[in-house]
Amino acid sequence: MVNKIRNRTVSVIVPAYNEANNIEAVVDEIIKAVDGVTKRWEIIIVDDGSNDSTYAKAKKLEKYYGRRVKALSYGENKGKGFALKYGFEHSTGSLVAFIDADMDLHPRQIKKFLKIMEKTNADVIVGSKRHPESKVRYPAKRKILSFAYCTLIRTLFKLDVGDTQVGLKLFKRRVLEDIMPRILVKRYAFDVELLANAVRRGYRTVEAPVELSYNYDSRINWKAIWYMFVDTLAIAYRMYIKKYYDGYEDWSIRHRF
Repeated sequence: MVNKIRNRTVSVIVPAYNEANNIEAVVDEIIKAVDGVTKRWEIIIVDDGSNDSTYAKAKKLEKYYGRRVKALSYGENKGKGFALKYGFEHSTGSLVAFIDADMDLHPRQIKKFLKIMEKTNADVIVGSKRHPESKVRYPAKRKILSFAYCTLIRTLFKLDVGDTQVGLKLFKRRVLEDIMPRILVKRYAFDVELLANAVRRGYRTVEAPVELSYNYDSRINWKAIWYMFVDTLAIAYRMYIKKYYDGYEDWSIRHRF
């Protein structure tokens, strides 16, 4: 890797809810992935109100690795979006990655995302199940629902992104500094709100292939699907009717590699 990445600090934010069985492994794999690219990194574990030993194990990792691993918690379950926003507020890296703690997406893929960002000079790298090079194993019902939701998103927000919901993304810090203050969704459609605004504000977004294998029960949570639909329509209402996201002072993009 050339110095563009090697000389940057990478923050990896890991939202975790009842991930006591995975948290140590995911941190170990993140370190292997990122340490091969840059020695300047930090991992921020955000416990989203777990009722198992996730936070206790995260604190042990913090003690072992010192300042390079941070364990955060706010004591109650507030949603993945809230956890990511909270983790970002405690991060320092000029590049910021989001990855889920459940190991459905292996952390070794972070290295690939960093390489793609360096090669393309994109502002945002989005993992996509629909990338032609992706290797994905998940139930047929989820594929159908995912396709339907992505069609809705592309229709509402004109996103040139085939998939918004994969739990691995990489951002230049200035993108999140610009957009995060306006983000309202804390749970179901957080990724949509974030990416819709990134594209709307002119940030260059590139899709990347992923290897993904769902490790949990494939039963559909219809309540969650309904709330995601409602959240998505609320984002569209704020964007097109209330013009809420138009309250920015500066729409220019000034700083690049």
